[in-house]
Amino acid sequence: MEKTLEVAKTLTTKLANLSPKVKNSLLEKMSKDILKNKEEILKANEKDLKEAEKNSLPEALVERLKLDEDRILDMANSILEIAKLNEPLGRVLEGWVNSDGLRIEKVSIPIGVIGIIYESRPNVTADSAALCIKSGNIAILKGGKEAKHSNSIIAKTLQDSIKKFDLNPNIITLLEDREDVAKLIKQDKFVDLIIPRGGAKLIEYITKNSTVPVVKHDKGLCHIFIDKSANFNEAVKIVKNAKCQRPGVCNALETLLIHEEIAKDILPMVYEELKKEGCEFFGCENAQKIVKISSANEDSFHTEYLSKTLNIKIVKDVNEAIYHIQKYGSGHSDSILTYDLTNAELFLNSVDSSVVYLNASTRFTDGGVFGFGAEIGISTNKLHARGPMGINDLCTYKYKIYGSGQIRE
Repeated sequence: MEKTLEVAKTLTTKLANLSPKVKNSLLEKMSKDILKNKEEILKANEKDLKEAEKNSLPEALVERLKLDEDRILDMANSILEIAKLNEPLGRVLEGWVNSDGLRIEKVSIPIGVIGIIYESRPNVTADSAALCIKSGNIAILKGGKEAKHSNSIIAKTLQDSIKKFDLNPNIITLLEDREDVAKLIKQDKFVDLIIPRGGAKLIEYITKNSTVPVVKHDKGLCHIFIDKSANFNEAVKIVKNAKCQRPGVCNALETLLIHEEIAKDILPMVYEELKKEGCEFFGCENAQKIVKISSANEDSFHTEYLSKTLNIKIVKDVNEAIYHIQKYGSGHSDSILTYDLTNAELFLNSVDSSVVYLNASTRFTDGGVFGFGAEIGISTNKLHARGPMGINDLCTYKYKIYGSGQIRE
């Protein structure tokens, strides 16, 4: 491990100084090679899916693990989109001349060596590698064992692309041993940042044990509050999208809050529409008086289901909705459906999540949707990045000082 990371560290200068033209040409080549090796990637993914079935992997993880031709095309297109993004390095973020005549520039630079630890999604291998190359960072990738065959062939494909540019393929390194996570998060001599993406237990373990700074992609306990001034038909459509389009992802709805004055009218509408989709429901006492659903308890509101299961709670007003979200939310994505501008601004200003919405589905929390090309994760941290993390969040900065013989008196 130390030898591997030491080599990676030595490559940081070379990668940081690659011209934008070379980096973009490399990314274009990687995109083409992903499509070229489509059949091999699908065969490898099939092995992972068979092992997942044998090991009774949860449905949400299987959904994230599965690749098909469309998802491979999306993977390749994502790399191309990253290539088209503006160059993140060398940007003068601020500049001024001080009283001593020194010209000071605050300039964007790579972070260095970034460890990305993730579960299930093979596309993260390609997205993370491409984002790191574009931002001049060395990528140390550690995928979950459930996607080992898929991750291995994708990483090899990308490394072969790198070799064709006479570059060291170790600017991308895929770690495959189970013990590598515990070792990687202790390598603060060589690794500058850890970004974990996965279940609550993985995030908790890394956060508690890492000696390397961590930006965590925590669980998505997302909420929607239907206020009394909401448009009912619009609200039902938004809730259905947020819960059912892809229930196994982190920006899917987990708890629905409804204003008590409209609950008797809109809850049956939501219930009937989502029941058609095969949803299961847990609700508070007042919700149970309106529709026939199971009882929710304290644990229910702390649970990220990642399935077609939904909590329902009737609340007195927007203030109680905000209180509930602050108590049970994970700081990911939350939405208010209302046409009361006072309540809208109160919600948007008070809910302390990385992304807050007015009259829209939480499913839009995504790097690609935000125009980042792809994301390295969705940060629920407050420092140094928050929300979908794109290439600019993989940069730090330094000060470049231009003098003309000045000394300090």
